[in-house]
Amino acid sequence: MAKISATRFAPSPTGHLHVGGARTALFNRALARKLGDSFLVRIEDTDQARSSETATLGILEDLSWLGINWDIGPVHGKSGGDPNNIGPFYQSQRLSIYKGIVEQLLETDLAYPAFETPDQLDKMRKDARQKKVNFRYRRDKSFSRTNAIARMQREPHVIRFKMPDGPIKVTDQVLGEIVFGDEHVEDFIILKRDGFPTYHLAVVVDDAFMGIRHVLRGQEHLNNTPRQVALQKALHYATPLYYHVPLIFNQDGSKMSKRDKDKVVRSFYRETINRSEILKDLPKLLQKEVTLWEKDKNRQLSPKSLSSLADGLEVNLPEIDVEDFRKAGYLPETVCNFLSLLGFSPGKQDNTDENLERFDQKYFCENFETAKLGHSNAKFDRKKLLAFSAEDINNLTPDSFLKHWEEWAKRYEPWVFDSFGLAKCTLIASALQSRCKTLADLTSQKGPGAFIYLDDRGVVFDDKAVAKFLMKGEPSGLKILSEVRSVIANMITFNPEDVELRVQEFANEHQIGLGKVAQPLRVAVTGIAASPPLGVTLNLLGKTSVLIRIDSCLSQHLKGFSQN
Repeated sequence: MAKISATRFAPSPTGHLHVGGARTALFNRALARKLGDSFLVRIEDTDQARSSETATLGILEDLSWLGINWDIGPVHGKSGGDPNNIGPFYQSQRLSIYKGIVEQLLETDLAYPAFETPDQLDKMRKDARQKKVNFRYRRDKSFSRTNAIARMQREPHVIRFKMPDGPIKVTDQVLGEIVFGDEHVEDFIILKRDGFPTYHLAVVVDDAFMGIRHVLRGQEHLNNTPRQVALQKALHYATPLYYHVPLIFNQDGSKMSKRDKDKVVRSFYRETINRSEILKDLPKLLQKEVTLWEKDKNRQLSPKSLSSLADGLEVNLPEIDVEDFRKAGYLPETVCNFLSLLGFSPGKQDNTDENLERFDQKYFCENFETAKLGHSNAKFDRKKLLAFSAEDINNLTPDSFLKHWEEWAKRYEPWVFDSFGLAKCTLIASALQSRCKTLADLTSQKGPGAFIYLDDRGVVFDDKAVAKFLMKGEPSGLKILSEVRSVIANMITFNPEDVELRVQEFANEHQIGLGKVAQPLRVAVTGIAASPPLGVTLNLLGKTSVLIRIDSCLSQHLKGFSQN
């Protein structure tokens, strides 16, 4: 057994890292730092049907992006290594270790082979339901170890652990002592037919071999604990200290899970009248997949297919995975701060009665205490997260904001810097930073900079803005716009200060308020009544685009309009 003392985060690489997993990693890293222990990452990839190398790399990348660096584990960026020679850190590479443990359990009659087929097990479960009792697999009294060992050589089988009789006590550092009776336990599988260990065996062996003294995880694992404690006792392993933290729920009280995306798309799809038209635009293979999915409420679309259908429905998928929040333009520091509050209470701010909410990870690690872990489920408040994001973005220096945006854009919207160049993008970032809640707002069709990326002849005008600022007044906004156009056209320099100056001079010459000139101009070039300062707005577009947009606006709205 390893002599180190460590906490661990051990994800299964079956998809992107869920924010619940990211929170578990944050808590384990903080606990390790508080205790002076090591923080270890291990990849639990024994589910060969669902695990993938792509998902593994994605999870490690997600952790790195969040700044959750690990001391021991797979090498990725600045994290990982095996200074104590306790690896490998992929369970699929540790099969010989598990098989040796299974042989040990078989020899001591603490485990045994079982030969039921899946159909036979289904029938056993069905019979239990008809008798209105819980199904628990237990070794039959007529079991012959000699015969079973002989059958192993010629028949497919699994290996089951022989659970001890009587209740099992689990002492949890968050929830206290919990007693699991016989109804909660059975002789569970520790080695599958394919020769791979189940989660229960692999996690117990690895925790012991890798020196894991503290196991902090979500409460969904609580019912797994009695099995693992029983295995630890059978193998004479020390039982680590367990901490089961609250689950993360949506605001409506449902558990926050990867199925939420599927639920949203399914709901929109059912309410869509022109489903056949949407299906026609999808590839044939996806059409077939969607048709089967529509008929089976328990079926789920693959992530790629779900994204394609969501695009066709023009549905925004809820952020669930770390990658979702990264793509949505949140800063890693913001996500970490917010996740740290889910199931953990840092206490009051100094000299106030208000709860402390804003802090960095250095503060979190230094002040982490397991006594402050909550018992009840945590609510994921997206409005609060967005408010955190807006505050953090506005607190960045202009240079830092530009750097964050450039990194984000290169990953998700590379056309922006490719099309506009660094100089123009610097101007865009400077103009829009105070108006953004996330980095994605900079290029969003609904963001404060949407007008920048429009086709000059494709501006869509807000009816209320047109009625108020173009049609009304004496003279009308349209008339003022047609007259100020020549001022814009004759400008030689087009920086924000010169634009503001010339528009002000025009207003003075015509003895009208600045707003009477600025708002028609703003509506003409953006389609709406709100934008950055007028000089900045026009400068971002450039004189040529401004003139084209003014002409297009006049052409559309002068039709049928007469000036009295």
